[in-house]
Amino acid sequence: MNTMTSIQPGERIRLPARRGVAIRLERGQILTLINTHGQQVVDTWAFNPDDLREAMSMEHSRPFWLKLNPRQGDSLVTNQRRKILTLTEDTTPGVHDTLVAACDPTRYRQLGVVGHHDSCNENLFLALDALGLAVTETPSPLNLFMNVPVYQDGRIEFAAPVSEAGQYVRLKAEMDVIVVLSACPQDITAVNGMSPQDVHYSIS
Repeated sequence: MNTMTSIQPGERIRLPARRGVAIRLERGQILTLINTHGQQVVDTWAFNPDDLREAMSMEHSRPFWLKLNPRQGDSLVTNQRRKILTLTEDTTPGVHDTLVAACDPTRYRQLGVVGHHDSCNENLFLALDALGLAVTETPSPLNLFMNVPVYQDGRIEFAAPVSEAGQYVRLKAEMDVIVVLSACPQDITAVNGMSPQDVHYSIS
């Protein structure tokens, strides 16, 4: 796992497919997340390092935007309704998801998987543990690059991402923050185009 002590400004870091990482950012720093090969979802969380109970909240962010997904220039807020990250740049078509919970062992059992399967929920806990931290609950993540169409009749669908190789998003820290990224290991549905891939990130 990478921490701020091992990352140089602008250094491009690989996040392996199916794995997670926790990153400390200072207020004002920019995290650039690159969909290196295209079609890879990255579950994203953000926590107040002084109180991990304060976390980026999709439930609180949606009414802040009055829409389902953030667009360039939108800030994400915590469960205390404070700005924590701002989406400052997005070179993708802007298709992300704020509705779907992180995949977890129960989800994979329901999908028919026998035995262990990597999950974003597990990646969150392992990434925080690498920093000596722990949370008791898994907040709903910002699912960057995830394509979940919402239809007029209320149905949703798990569709392949529309992002292309090399497209990226930039997130600005609005406070000191711990960001956790999980290169989603979902390979049962179309979420990652059925083939999880590495992504890269950098900090500036």
